[in-house]
Amino acid sequence: MVKRARIVAFFILLLALIATIGTTSKGILNKINLGLDLQGGFEVLYEVKPEKGQKVTEATLKSTAGALEKRVNVLGVSEPNIQIEGKDRIRVQLAGVKDQDKAREILSTQAKLTFRDFNDKVMLSGADLKANGAKQSFYENTPAVEVTLKDANKFKEITQTIAQMAPPTNVLAIWLDFEEGKDSFQKTATHDNMISAPSVTKIIDQNTVFITGNFKMEEATELANLLNAGALPVELEEKYSTSVGAKFGEEALHKTIEAGIIGIAAIFLFMIAYYRFPGFLAVITLAAYIYLTLLIFQLMQGVLTLPGLAALVLGVGIAVDTNIITYERIKDEIKIGRTIKSAFAAGNKNSFLTILDANLTTLLAAGVLFVYGTSSVKGFATMLIIAILLSFVTNVFFSRILLGLWVQSGFLNKKAGWFGVRKQDIHDLKESADPFSMPTRFDKIDFVKHRKKFYIFSIALTVIGIIFLLVFKLNLAIDFTSGTRVEVQSDKALTTSEIQEEFKSLDFEADDVVLSGNNNTIAVARLQGVLSKEEISKVKDHFDDKYGSEPSISTVSPTIGKELAKNAFFALIIASIGIIIYVTFRYEWRMAFPAVLALLHDAFFIITVFSLLRLEVDITLIAAVLTIVGYSINDTIVTFDRIRENMKKKRKIKNIEELEDIVNLSLRQTFGRSVNTVLMVIIPVIALLFFGSGSLFNFSFALLMGLICGVYSSLFIASQIWLDLKEKEIKQKGSLITFVEKKKSSSEPQV
Repeated sequence: MVKRARIVAFFILLLALIATIGTTSKGILNKINLGLDLQGGFEVLYEVKPEKGQKVTEATLKSTAGALEKRVNVLGVSEPNIQIEGKDRIRVQLAGVKDQDKAREILSTQAKLTFRDFNDKVMLSGADLKANGAKQSFYENTPAVEVTLKDANKFKEITQTIAQMAPPTNVLAIWLDFEEGKDSFQKTATHDNMISAPSVTKIIDQNTVFITGNFKMEEATELANLLNAGALPVELEEKYSTSVGAKFGEEALHKTIEAGIIGIAAIFLFMIAYYRFPGFLAVITLAAYIYLTLLIFQLMQGVLTLPGLAALVLGVGIAVDTNIITYERIKDEIKIGRTIKSAFAAGNKNSFLTILDANLTTLLAAGVLFVYGTSSVKGFATMLIIAILLSFVTNVFFSRILLGLWVQSGFLNKKAGWFGVRKQDIHDLKESADPFSMPTRFDKIDFVKHRKKFYIFSIALTVIGIIFLLVFKLNLAIDFTSGTRVEVQSDKALTTSEIQEEFKSLDFEADDVVLSGNNNTIAVARLQGVLSKEEISKVKDHFDDKYGSEPSISTVSPTIGKELAKNAFFALIIASIGIIIYVTFRYEWRMAFPAVLALLHDAFFIITVFSLLRLEVDITLIAAVLTIVGYSINDTIVTFDRIRENMKKKRKIKNIEELEDIVNLSLRQTFGRSVNTVLMVIIPVIALLFFGSGSLFNFSFALLMGLICGVYSSLFIASQIWLDLKEKEIKQKGSLITFVEKKKSSSEPQV
């Protein structure tokens, strides 16, 4: 008898979900902060340089960050991101800022106002100004800055002293960022930092002073804003910067969203076609997962970057993995003859720990990436962590609730076809007691027999990779070497010689120019050395005038390049050690060692391919490698979990042949799942590769190569090495006693 109340409850939940998503999703999307790579803007990492004899303290960093924030407010940037990093650095991210050159100038200007006499003695400083006491005004019908002083008597005494001096010594020079040893009223001919030098001929008994200097209205307003924001307590030295033109950001956003829609739609179609009714329910839970991921990210006030958007799309593929593991186990239980209700209960129970282990190891890699990542890479890690956690919640619990309502209603009884199981594949439960007697679709494949050939192939690949690396080395981006990277975009086809000539006209030498995009409309040039903010402004103006679009420019100092390389190495090592510890704790060291060996094999393969194809190795490649590390171990753990389960059923293993049978059976049982899950991640990656932003090409390509290699290493390397290690153990002990299977309690699934 069908319990209609449960089906009604399902449709009530479904309508509530549709109503919630439909009425709130637009508001959530509008509130999400877009990173500078999605809307244009710039980012700069400053190293704080204290005055001689002083040290950089936490208080110094906080006051400097506070002064920078005041200046950002002057610029009118809605969502600035100012963070203190380490002991002496401050990172400023300004997404959506219209005039990047002006913003850069305002941020880096010291804004130390001083009034000095003829002998450069300080008479007044910015500290003598009232808070917010500067404003744009007019003096004799010309733009000026009017400042209000704290003490009128002090200014009276100063003007009295100077007025008594004979010309031309009766001056009160007004300086902005006076540099000791360089600037002087008498000794230097150029007065770049001097605003004006009025002669004082009478005593001024008032607390308002007009600063004049042939200002334009905008210049006077800017100076007043700078003085109100306050002088920086320290000097700031740029160590890293990147600027993205608004056109670049807008195009990257649209292309990546389109690629995401294509990839996610393809996943939805596959799930429904392959898993039938459970696949349809998976689409519902995936929609809930995407909605909740965006909601949590918005509530966290996270900044969505281009790699972060890629992580969201990639996360859908990872989330599907959870459903596939569960559905494959339910299908296995149906095939051995269990009822739909019993198969549902057993499949959920047997898949839970596998899913938990797989998600925790992927989460470990994402966590390491968050700790050691910077800027947009940290944004990628943040989105990936949210995606992993929410995929576990929605696709384990919510998915099971939805499917459980239908199963418990009795509507699906004797409808194995709704789960994608054919009648001829269903066996009698009594005949299915021995899992080794159950046929699979891949019984003709002997994974174990040719393992030495796979070892030879992988070793040969590694040796070739080492040779390539020694001969060709890596094409390191400025992230790891230092220098300047300029990305130029045009509406027409570009040529290498054309771009090199344009840089020569600016007195710059472009060492390397790479063309990309449809019809070569994008050119990426690398320049030796780190351009100053004045040079960056010069390059941006030139190419904007030439092609109608501001180029994206990144600069990295040698110090930062070395640090990024070191952090990338540490991230990979720490992730590997963490995975070894976890897998050893949950399984055994004989599984942990080959699992890590396999993921290092995958990482090295990606690096080799990049060396061979001369693709640029930047910081996003590290994000791709660590993502592959997490996903590769995910696939390996699912395989090991099935091996362990089949060993328990065997109870006692007497010889090597029995071990080989267990590995072969386990790989045959999980082969379909391995192909399907990697396919679900490959689909959005391919969509990003072909339809996404060009900035994500290397990242997406690395993921694609790594995913394919990850399946190979899980099936043909990790499990085979475990087999060889276990064979040595059985030779030493004579036999292996596995875990004794517990008797089923009344609460466990029954026939």
